[in-house]
Amino acid sequence: MKEKYVNRPIYTEKVRPFIRKQLIKILTGQRRVGKSYIMLQLMDTVKMQYPKANIIYIDKELLSYSEVKDSNSLYDYVSARLTSRPDFLFIDEVQEIDGFQLCLRSLLNENKCDIYCTGSNAKMLSGELATHLGGRYIEIPVHSLSYREFLEFNSLSVSDESLNQYLTLGGMPYLHNLSLDRNVIYEYLRNVYSTILLKDVVSREAIRNVAFLENLVAYLADNVGSLFSAQNINKYLKSQHINMPTQTILNYLRALCNSYFICKVQRADVNGMKVFEIGEKYYFEDLGLRNAIRMFDYRKDINKLMENVVYIELLRHGYNVYIGKNDTKEVDFIAEKDNEKLYIQVAYMLYDEQTVQREFGGLMEIANHYPKYVITMDTLQNGGSYQGIKQVHLRDFLLAEDKGKL
Repeated sequence: MKEKYVNRPIYTEKVRPFIRKQLIKILTGQRRVGKSYIMLQLMDTVKMQYPKANIIYIDKELLSYSEVKDSNSLYDYVSARLTSRPDFLFIDEVQEIDGFQLCLRSLLNENKCDIYCTGSNAKMLSGELATHLGGRYIEIPVHSLSYREFLEFNSLSVSDESLNQYLTLGGMPYLHNLSLDRNVIYEYLRNVYSTILLKDVVSREAIRNVAFLENLVAYLADNVGSLFSAQNINKYLKSQHINMPTQTILNYLRALCNSYFICKVQRADVNGMKVFEIGEKYYFEDLGLRNAIRMFDYRKDINKLMENVVYIELLRHGYNVYIGKNDTKEVDFIAEKDNEKLYIQVAYMLYDEQTVQREFGGLMEIANHYPKYVITMDTLQNGGSYQGIKQVHLRDFLLAEDKGKL
């Protein structure tokens, strides 16, 4: 069966202004979030803009490109295919080529071609490119499908049912080639999880204790959105008669973040934006993967999943995101972009007045004019506003193009 091909203009439009500019364009993100298809869409965009373009394409997940294994063989492969026409180089999963940054730097300096890459390892990409190509590349983070994209990919309409499907199954693009059957999808996602863990974490980061790594992922899945410290998990492990050095825990967490599998969010003071060194939270790039790892319990997990999906949506729209701390109270998210801020609290239901006071209270104490939202999944109370703070349905938040004007 031929795979469906759905455009994702949110990413191609970010790249478009940089076509034929002396910058390397690199799409980064977790495996299977759709970077390869976005690259193919970029190739189509280039062909439309430059009909005579010479496209040089390398996909390191295909055996036919196994000869391209290091900087020298990459340079030879590209050089042999250059023409007098506008030349464009596209490399999928560039981190699989040893020393790729040396070749890219040379090609860029020689102005031989316009370069586009995808990659699935933050440590290698940001570290190596920053060292060898400082200021001469632009990174475009790619995430799994937004709710709007999920609807389009799966030919669904806006509804409570489709929102619950999104929270349950996640947004991996390939799902639209499967029936939306939870068992079938979770089997596929568990295979994706194994690939990410073995190729992008265990192998690349030289992880020795794979069993502990899997237990750590399960712990993170159970504690999405909870304050986390390596010391606390170390104490928990000791209670389970498992002895693991704190530094090893930190190294494994860093490796999971480098694969874009999880995201670390630091706490910051609401008033002075001082960033705290301890008490961070972790969220998953894709909820489907999280739910495939741990048995999904809607009533127990829904608030965690809502927090997770709000966080990734903010990243998708280019916000820098922190956990807010305001004296004894906590605000789920402070989001910053272009000198603007959003303050967001996430709550499944506003069951009673005590819940309303708890969820709105922390936001009410923030004395500035920036937008403040409580995101829920229940019927809007008091016309959707309380003490000047807006209550917003999760569905409306996810579908809004401008998060600052809800």
